[in-house]
Amino acid sequence: MRILITGALGQLGQEIRRLAETSSHEFAFTDREDLDITDAKAVDEALSSGFDGVINCAAYTAVDKAETDKTLCYALNSEAVEILARSCHRHGAFLVHISTDFVFDGRQFRPYQETDDPNPLSVYGASKLEGEERAFAGHDRVSVIRTSWLYSVFGNNFVKTIRRLLVEKNELRVIFDQVGTPTSARTLADVIVKHLEFWAESPNMLYHYSNEGVASWYDFAVAIGRFSGITTPIVPIHTEEYPTPAKRPHYSVLDKTKIKESLGITIPHWMNVLEETLHELNQGA
Repeated sequence: MRILITGALGQLGQEIRRLAETSSHEFAFTDREDLDITDAKAVDEALSSGFDGVINCAAYTAVDKAETDKTLCYALNSEAVEILARSCHRHGAFLVHISTDFVFDGRQFRPYQETDDPNPLSVYGASKLEGEERAFAGHDRVSVIRTSWLYSVFGNNFVKTIRRLLVEKNELRVIFDQVGTPTSARTLADVIVKHLEFWAESPNMLYHYSNEGVASWYDFAVAIGRFSGITTPIVPIHTEEYPTPAKRPHYSVLDKTKIKESLGITIPHWMNVLEETLHELNQGA
């Protein structure tokens, strides 16, 4: 199969590129300099060369900035997704689109299933939810995968930021009352690339994927410090002590039963893959 990747310079896009080196499928990697996914004509021209599927890794992910940059946020997270879906429909290609746990308000205390009602608290979350809806409205072969707390050896993310701050600071204060699951972009890329035939044949469907287990941002930071061999003290704080422009869900753990049963996969625990990622980062330091 020939697969078009959008957002190729992001964390997930770069992890897919790494896996593509040993895949039997053919991949074309594009980012905003190569393909403006908000331009319907440009997207149509790209897909007219004969792609079997598109994996949309592109997104506006600056959660706090989105509160005042609503137009661009919706353009990338919603309008562009509809453009991709409709173009895929016209050219007979399937679409895999990545969404987020931030579509939920975090007010329940059991892992969120795909059937639970979304209620985003932020512009970012609302734009991603609208993107899901527009994708499904524009095509009949769309797989939307919601994920959470994504990190990688590539790009900017919580893992790299905490690792740097633990070296620079004498003490770090991290929120302990927001709970979710850290997710390695490499494991998500692996699930997507290894099951391309499944996505190609799937009708419109919504899935949840994160690594296994549960953590607060504080737990996540403590594990980063431990696996990096850094002993800088980390102090747990309440959300109210670190106000941000965008509201975050206090609880956004995702139930992965559906994707595990559909693909016949097991999912690694977040702490195990975090240790592997930090080992790679520390080797390159």
